[in-house]
Amino acid sequence: MADSFKALVIEDAGGGKPKGAFKQLTLADLPDNDVLVEVAFSTVNYKDGLAVTGKGRIARKLPMVAGIDLAGTVVESRSPEWKPGDQVLVNGWGLSETQWGGYARFQRLKPEWLTRLPNAFSLEEAMAIGTAGYTAALCVDALEAWGVVQQAGREVLVTGASGGVGSVAVALLAKGGYRVVASTGRPETHDYLRGLGAQDFVDRAALLEKGPPLGKERWGGAVDSVGGQTLANALSQTAYGGAVAACGLAGSADLPGSMLPFILRGVALLGVESANAPRAKRDAAWARLARDLDRDKLKAMYEVRPFDALPGLAADILANRIRGRVVVRVED
Repeated sequence: MADSFKALVIEDAGGGKPKGAFKQLTLADLPDNDVLVEVAFSTVNYKDGLAVTGKGRIARKLPMVAGIDLAGTVVESRSPEWKPGDQVLVNGWGLSETQWGGYARFQRLKPEWLTRLPNAFSLEEAMAIGTAGYTAALCVDALEAWGVVQQAGREVLVTGASGGVGSVAVALLAKGGYRVVASTGRPETHDYLRGLGAQDFVDRAALLEKGPPLGKERWGGAVDSVGGQTLANALSQTAYGGAVAACGLAGSADLPGSMLPFILRGVALLGVESANAPRAKRDAAWARLARDLDRDKLKAMYEVRPFDALPGLAADILANRIRGRVVVRVED
């Protein structure tokens, strides 16, 4: 085991401004949690971009090892639930915010944070899915639990469709037999999204315009990772008894909408939170992914990049220059 290893650590860059940079750590620097994991892969999410660049105050205490996702192999364990050699993944649980995260070759973690790697996936593929794909599965689970089915052939909208959540949501919904409409501002991604199962497209700009409080009924349901006016318009256009699963705020944390969809059409706004979801929900989401996410479609969603590329990737995801998912190979 290496005496020291590379990690991307968020520290005060001066004037109280946090920013991520590479530094060397030792095992003695890690938190005193019960399970030591050798990290093989992590990934880049929007929240990671905010944390690493310092453009969002994600880390609530400093120093903080960034990275909200990790996949790797248990090296040591004081927990009877886990043993050396177990392959595991972690999504959320405050990683990169209040707990040290996945951008390090080794990390010590609480046993209850770990999810056993599904047999269907490699460690690399688990991070190609990552928090974004796992959140997409939670959204589809939430829509179906509400009762959104292929009602009367209605379409299901996916906003931010070319991003990580959107890509997996498109693939899962298409596999479930839904007619998926993808919203994106990048026409060059249409072929990619068609390959995942999208059957039609809505320009992102159309959902950013202020619309009527109650629009024409179109969507049987929707998965939204954008928020703001986009979410308000999705709700306005959702058909009677439909629902929107909202899981992100890449556009805005505001909801400039109306009560009319809720009280005149019985539309539901389903909030989806992934970081602290209980194990039963996590297991169900990963079971859906293992069952319904086509491996060839998954392969088309992601690329693998080296650890050293992280600072540039963090800037790219904030600038909407990343399509699908990026897996980071964690190495010295």
